[in-house]
Amino acid sequence: MARATLDYETSNSAVEAFLELPWVRTAITSLIIFNALVLGVLTYRETLSPGMVSLFEFLDAAITWLFVAELALKLYVYRFQFFKEGWNVFDFLVIGVSLIPGASAFTVLRALRVLRVLRLLRFVPMMKRITEALLKSIPGMGAILAVILLVIYVGAVMATNMYGNTVNADVHEMFGTLPDSALTLFQLMTMDGWSDMLDTVTEDGHPYAWIFFLLFIFIGSFAILNLFIALIVEALTAEQKAALGEQIENLGVAMEERLQDAPVSAEVTGAIEEIRARDELIEDQLEHVEEGLEDAETDRVEMMKLLLEMRGEIQALKAMLAARGS
Repeated sequence: MARATLDYETSNSAVEAFLELPWVRTAITSLIIFNALVLGVLTYRETLSPGMVSLFEFLDAAITWLFVAELALKLYVYRFQFFKEGWNVFDFLVIGVSLIPGASAFTVLRALRVLRVLRLLRFVPMMKRITEALLKSIPGMGAILAVILLVIYVGAVMATNMYGNTVNADVHEMFGTLPDSALTLFQLMTMDGWSDMLDTVTEDGHPYAWIFFLLFIFIGSFAILNLFIALIVEALTAEQKAALGEQIENLGVAMEERLQDAPVSAEVTGAIEEIRARDELIEDQLEHVEEGLEDAETDRVEMMKLLLEMRGEIQALKAMLAARGS
């Protein structure tokens, strides 16, 4: 079998062409959505009749084996090339988790079969573009996360020293230890119930606690967390520009191929020949004009010579007449 390609434009075998058909990809996408609905219904298994539960479990198993068949065909077609694409590896892991038995210690892992729904991220172009942009922004996110952890650690040390030594159970629960303070400051960074926390600390005898709280909110929430948004927007913009550039390039290639392959009509051919004939006629006329100008230049020079000779003769004749008259 000829070597397969990891794209939807070319195919070197009947199986590869089948897998890359648009309606096949649409069918897989529909199965993913339907499977998501089935898994959602199965969460109400306690309120469903045994027959309905059995039906939905059968549908879940049938869809799982359809996904396994699709994966097996792709492995047969693409061989080891299959694992060169990250999305294929993701599909392999997700479907592999779906095959884990649902008994005893594997029950939690079996619940991960809902991850099959995430395959929509691959089959929906916009979702795929957004996901790829998020993945490309992970290195930058790591740097921002390190800054957040550093700010939380510094703030946790300060908060534990300032508010941890107290008999108030609520304040001690929030700032009694370094991990408690770090968790509380993370909650404060999300601005979840920060006013209640501030009131509790203030009532415990810390009237200026609002200064620490507001500074941490401004630094942690308004400044650092917004860097995540800026990074993601930048990644999405870069991904969109790249996709637009690729579309423009593909459009240009398609237009060139179409112009090369498109048959030229008789009218277009006639028009082109007429334009060429007119160009040749204009060139001939310009050559004649140029020759006429050259001839005119030659005649003008000869005429000037003749006039000079006539002038000399006239002057000589005047001199002779003047000599006779004298």
